[in-house]
Amino acid sequence: MLTRLVRGFGLIELLIAVSILAILTAVTVPNLMSWIRGARTRAVADALQSGLRVAQVEAQRRSHTVVFFFTDSKVCSTGATAIAGGKYWQARVVPDALQSGDVSEAVQCGVLTDVGSGVSVTPSATAICFGGDGRLTAATDPTAIGVDCAAAAANFQISPDNRKSQERRLTVTLSLAGAVRMCDPDKSSAAPDGCRAS
Repeated sequence: MLTRLVRGFGLIELLIAVSILAILTAVTVPNLMSWIRGARTRAVADALQSGLRVAQVEAQRRSHTVVFFFTDSKVCSTGATAIAGGKYWQARVVPDALQSGDVSEAVQCGVLTDVGSGVSVTPSATAICFGGDGRLTAATDPTAIGVDCAAAAANFQISPDNRKSQERRLTVTLSLAGAVRMCDPDKSSAAPDGCRAS
């Protein structure tokens, strides 16, 4: 009877396989981490853009002023105050002083930087007020949030913390007419998703 000798991997073959695996890991991990940071940046930009649109649509639907602001309050209530570096956002109806019984109401709340940890949002305004027509409007300390709304265009810079040059950053712009747009500040405005002046 013939017996067949079965051989496994030799030490040299095993070392070569482990070396190749180590090289592939060293090449792909930084790219993967960069991709993850880019995805988090995009998630924060999408959450911000959605929140602004919710506030605008509610203002139009109710024909009433709605304030969008950043806060650190996790609770969606009328007790939250505005904070420039807030991790959450809130859309709240501003009561009309001329109508008796008109009260402030938290319409909707959302999460910003918890969606993408390691991402910073730098707003040009802490609070934005949308009038009943969906356009930006001015208001003095609406619903006692602690800041005023200016009737001026706004932008929000969103970028990964400790950003490397190849990592993407985004800007969400809000025009005086209420148009919300997400763009890449590193691309020319001639590009479909660019916002840098040519």
